[in-house]
Amino acid sequence: MDLDFSPVWAGWPQLLQGALVTVQVTSVSLLLGCVLGLLIGIGRLHPERRILYSLCTAYLAVIRGTPLLVQLFILFFGLPQFGIMLPAFLCGVLGLGIYSGAYVSEIVRGAIQSIDRGQMEAARSIGLSSRQAMLNVILPQAVVRMIPPLGNEFIALIKNSALVSLLTIHDLMHEGQKIISVSYRSLEVYLAIALMYFVLTGLTTLALRHVEQRLRVGGMVQ
Repeated sequence: MDLDFSPVWAGWPQLLQGALVTVQVTSVSLLLGCVLGLLIGIGRLHPERRILYSLCTAYLAVIRGTPLLVQLFILFFGLPQFGIMLPAFLCGVLGLGIYSGAYVSEIVRGAIQSIDRGQMEAARSIGLSSRQAMLNVILPQAVVRMIPPLGNEFIALIKNSALVSLLTIHDLMHEGQKIISVSYRSLEVYLAIALMYFVLTGLTTLALRHVEQRLRVGGMVQ
């Protein structure tokens, strides 16, 4: 069988536009995931606050225990049954962000718990409240330790974002499927899509390595 990549070259502008949408969806979703993950992660640090801890634990169990695709379909197809109509892009961002938040929360919790307890005690001894000590002493150190696992989560989110094409979002996968529908050259198009996802994840990996090296040079990472 001969390969014919002419439909790929002809549809290259659409694929690039789709890649841009993929980056946008992933970036906004990761931002939402980080905010949710920070709140949930801190909430799970305080089992003495039973209601808050139980809600955070339930969120974690439900989101990590159900497929991402099902969560996206609930937002896009399920909410309209209750009169809630959300744009496809918003459904995709919310779905990916909520899903990512469950995993980011464990990254946050682990990073905070890795900071020596003496740091909190020292901050409290100079008159800082628990909240001030967390914001000004513990979190800045923890954020540095979160960078490598957050990078892995960002890469995973880029690949998971392919699912939002099922919500009619014009991302990379959706644009590729449009090319296939008129050219019938599925193998060639999917190979091109795979290459573009590989480039996106590769560039992300290089950027994260650069950030880590800068932090090491600055003496922030041990």
